[in-house]
Amino acid sequence: MNQARRLLALAGLAWTTPGAAQPEHPPAPPPSAWTELLGEYGPDSLVRLIILENGGVLVVRLSPVRTARLDPAGRDRWRLTEFGREVRELRVRRAAGTGRIVALQLGDSLWPRRASGPDEGNVFRIVPVRPVAELRREALAAAPAAENGEFRASDLVELVSLDSTIKLEIRYATSHNFLGTPVYTQARAFLQRPAAEALVRAHRALRTRGYGLLIHDGYRPWYVTRLFWDATPPALRDFVADPASGSRHNRGCAVDLTLYHVASGAVVEMPGGYDEMSPRSHPDYPGGSSLQRWHRDLLRRALEAEGFTVNEVEWWHFDYRDWRSYGIENMPFERLRTGRP
Repeated sequence: MNQARRLLALAGLAWTTPGAAQPEHPPAPPPSAWTELLGEYGPDSLVRLIILENGGVLVVRLSPVRTARLDPAGRDRWRLTEFGREVRELRVRRAAGTGRIVALQLGDSLWPRRASGPDEGNVFRIVPVRPVAELRREALAAAPAAENGEFRASDLVELVSLDSTIKLEIRYATSHNFLGTPVYTQARAFLQRPAAEALVRAHRALRTRGYGLLIHDGYRPWYVTRLFWDATPPALRDFVADPASGSRHNRGCAVDLTLYHVASGAVVEMPGGYDEMSPRSHPDYPGGSSLQRWHRDLLRRALEAEGFTVNEVEWWHFDYRDWRSYGIENMPFERLRTGRP
């Protein structure tokens, strides 16, 4: 066992890697008293603490290879145990009036709670580099660069035409997205037919386990990719595609999605929110609860079994294996057929 694994094991944190066997049944949710503690703490820099739940143990991640166990020691006080011995005390600081957790006190250090979209009940937002209306006009007037090579004929199909139990929540047709304004005029989702049929197979396999797929986005006209790129600050552009080379969404072979519970229709909670431009969006982010990470991995395994690959920085974004076979498209939804029987 290497040093990193040994440290994680001593803290009660299991070592997991992509492709590792997943427990058949979902783990229990963490106690409600722990839930409000889960999250990130620290200044807006690379240095941060992560409090997470793992296998029924509350853990503080002090660094990528250093973790410690947290045990209650009174109201808003926790014992931090490392290498089997108590080393210090962690205190919770709350806002006057609201009682919300605003910081952690660890020794002489104060670690402010980092705000994030889902934790605050809001969608993640950016401040666009320039006004969105202005960028939209420029994007609509532009065109993608010509591509060399031979491509398959486009056969974009509307997902709900193949299975009506697939749910849609097309954020970009609303103001509930990272730009705070609609960029689509219709709430529709399309994929190239082979990708769409593979997605339906994954959806039906998940339904045998009580889950279904909820789609946030599929085929995306190129002008929207241009708009996203131009609006996003350079420091956050890892989360948007460069219009110079186009997006796999533009080819009709990428999908943004999550899970919902078939019995209740409720959306499944993941470690990070859709379109959140933060480390919580990475498919191997260690934070959150065991249950959240189990659901994130269940989604990944279901999609990978049908030929999709998860994006390296977005747990919700999957690319179909044949994406190179299709050219970039810029057709608005209004000009696509319904695809319904």
